[in-house]
Amino acid sequence: MRHSLPLAPQFYVTAPQPCPYLEDRMERKLFTALQGEQAQVLNDSLSKQGFRRSQNVLYRPSCSDCTACMSARIAVEDFKPSRSQRRLLKRNTQFERRATSPWATDEQYELFRTYLDNRHADGGMADMDIFEFAAMIEETPIRSRVIEYIDRETGALAATCLTDMFDDGLSMVYSFFDPVHTRASLGTWMILDHIDIARSAGLPYVYLGYWVPGSDKMGYKAQFGALEIYRNGNWERLGDPDAYEDELHPLSNDPIAEQVANISFPDSRG
Repeated sequence: MRHSLPLAPQFYVTAPQPCPYLEDRMERKLFTALQGEQAQVLNDSLSKQGFRRSQNVLYRPSCSDCTACMSARIAVEDFKPSRSQRRLLKRNTQFERRATSPWATDEQYELFRTYLDNRHADGGMADMDIFEFAAMIEETPIRSRVIEYIDRETGALAATCLTDMFDDGLSMVYSFFDPVHTRASLGTWMILDHIDIARSAGLPYVYLGYWVPGSDKMGYKAQFGALEIYRNGNWERLGDPDAYEDELHPLSNDPIAEQVANISFPDSRG
């Protein structure tokens, strides 16, 4: 007779390091390995609880005095583009979507380097070489795709997004684009295109990573309608972005042991 068994992985916490989103704050992450036959099931389950994937690791911010980083997703059925977003969709017809397997190419890496050098020269990925880039793209134990966007006029690669497929949506793991296309607002446009992909596939959500109130780097996500955030163990519709400043309170986070105890795990068949 078969029994349903909890799929409970081991969790670890990183050492504190400077937060990339908020000055004068330290960041640490709660993480676990993503591997084995149940990797997809675990990824689907924990992603609905605020976790994100990086290669074969799932992580979630777990800072001792801050809960500002909140996982964000767009509810596809309720999403209606703003006037500026509609104009952007009409303007960017020169770009063609191409979905491929998660396999790194020299052309992708050249675009990635151009993007970093222009937008994030002092960021954590600034020194990433082609082998580390290939690992970011290819080391995935779950269903993933590389979504490329080609400039029809030149045939050149204009933008790329590493996209995971969940049972309830798409997750934009990492995207980058050619800064020469400033007017095209390719970062925003790729999100709009992923909403279209999810809608066509009958998937209810597009996961965007973390929204951080008060962070210039993450503030753009609040510009999308039907945005939901994972807060206090539940998904809720984002209200007034300025109303979330209390998430920086030093007593706003639970102890690590309590955080882990509150995580729900999927069942595996043994």
